Amino acid sequence: MTAHPAPPQPQPQPQPDEPTGPDDPTRRGEDEVEVGVGPWPGGRAAWPTDPRYDVDLLEHGDRRNVVDAYRYWSVEAVVADMDARRPRDRRLHVAIENWGHDLNIGSVVRTANAFNAAGVHIVGRRRWNRRGAMVTDRYQHVSHHPQVEDLLAWAADARDGAGIPVIGIDNVPGSIPIEGYAFPRECVLLFGQESTGLSTEARAASRDVLHITQHGSTRSINAGAAAAIAMHAWVTQHLVVP
Repeated sequence: MTAHPAPPQPQPQPQPDEPTGPDDPTRRGEDEVEVGVGPWPGGRAAWPTDPRYDVDLLEHGDRRNVVDAYRYWSVEAVVADMDARRPRDRRLHVAIENWGHDLNIGSVVRTANAFNAAGVHIVGRRRWNRRGAMVTDRYQHVSHHPQVEDLLAWAADARDGAGIPVIGIDNVPGSIPIEGYAFPRECVLLFGQESTGLSTEARAASRDVLHITQHGSTRSINAGAAAAIAMHAWVTQHLVVP
């Protein structure tokens, strides 16, 4: 397929629960990245008939940040395929406390998408900064829980009532090194904010609290980077690399 100059990108539409305007600085900027492919070669006569393809993308090109296998697919088709490829007995959920509008939340969501997490859970404020997500939240099942207790209630009722354990990630006294830790086949990784880490309630609610062993002078790793390390640690144990 031949790449063509990127056409102007439309402004992203706010989610129903987000009364934000186009000038809101927390909105993501889809026009910040020049990627993808142009219109489908050969024109309309050559368009594929597979219902997963999006007519608008076929006509105007696909500038989204998606892997080549999903080029020209509709958002709904991508989400359905990701759901189908996720093992039923090995599913990772990611939860993030959002008490101070942390800029790292978008980065955590983007990483969760990269590892095909089954769900992303925002605990605290419903509205969060999406710029770092680079639109990947459109391909994720995103849930909101007003308090940590609400997340725990969801986790206890998940998997047909069998429950999913919550594992906290924070470098606090008494935490367990993530290196060598045996992750449950299905769990919720709970992350705190950049400055304060996990709240007291979140630490108390976690089955275990893990830390990433460090060897330098800094007290902590960037929250987005720490989340990526933790998710990958689970992936290496439970997702078979083809």
